[in-house]
Amino acid sequence: MGMDEDTGPVVGAPGRSLWEEEPARQRRMPDPVRQSAVRAVLIVALTLTEATITFFLMLTGSWLAFPMALGAIAGTVVATWGVLDVLITRQMWNQRYGVVSEPSSTARDRRRERRRVRRETRPEPSGRTGRIPRGGEGRASRPAAWPAATADRRYRASTGRG
Repeated sequence: MGMDEDTGPVVGAPGRSLWEEEPARQRRMPDPVRQSAVRAVLIVALTLTEATITFFLMLTGSWLAFPMALGAIAGTVVATWGVLDVLITRQMWNQRYGVVSEPSSTARDRRRERRRVRRETRPEPSGRTGRIPRGGEGRASRPAAWPAATADRRYRASTGRG
């Protein structure tokens, strides 16, 4: 009894492919952040290996234990720098490129729909079709916000005297 993509291990069971694509749960890290993360992982792994070797050399009483211990201390400082580099690079990337100020298409469609419904339910002003009057309609019925220029003597035509 062979098992391939079309048939399952049990007779009559629906077949399942061995390789199924799954969508990624998180988006891929930006390149500079990924590079600093890989660098930090390598440095930390090397430091832990060096610390382990130093521990075993100390147990055996080897003369190489002291120089290795100094190297492990220096490696710890460098590994701390590597981890901080990841955090700083990630923060810098988020501040420069992380904020995308465009709404998703679903939000845009919902807003458009709400606006349309509001427009339809709003009562029409009497006799007007738009909010801003076009041309000369409606001007005579409303008082002017400012008096006309001719009502103020400062705006009269000049008589030539200063």
